[in-house]
Amino acid sequence: MRAVVVYESMFGNTRQIAEAIADGLRERAEVTVVDVNRVSPVDVASVDLMIVGGPTHVHGMTRANTRAEAEKWTLDPAKNLTLEPGAPGRGIRDWVYDPAAVVAPLFAAFATRADLPVIIGGNAATQIDRALHHRATRRLLPAENFLVSKNNILLFEEADRAREWGILIGATATARLANSYW
Repeated sequence: MRAVVVYESMFGNTRQIAEAIADGLRERAEVTVVDVNRVSPVDVASVDLMIVGGPTHVHGMTRANTRAEAEKWTLDPAKNLTLEPGAPGRGIRDWVYDPAAVVAPLFAAFATRADLPVIIGGNAATQIDRALHHRATRRLLPAENFLVSKNNILLFEEADRAREWGILIGATATARLANSYW
């Protein structure tokens, strides 16, 4: 099985989760991890499965203005934030709604979000999931969220949980692909 993890990351947390998911998935698949700013149709066209994720900004997927605001946060020394190479760039929203973007037959969606109730902080994972579902690709598992602190630090054990989710994705995809009736 071949898989790609496509992610958007502003400060590194979502990249860390994407890499942890890929680590877990590698038990069952050949995996490529690629930033949404560098993903090409070739990266996705030849895979069986794509895992797509990004940060939650203002209750959902990032937009150009929320990415610009996040970039400004790096100018405040008190926030202690460093922008990822290539960020802000294009977001997952831009990619999944691009009609020219290639999608894989199966997908799973994830997001990073603040450790707050969803009603307050939002949830980009469900928006990514919904957007991909409308692209005629099949959902493998329900969308998953991984938490960061209010100071934008990945919470303890979230990378381990992401690795475990990657293992579950691999096992579920292997079973699904082995059955021709899906």
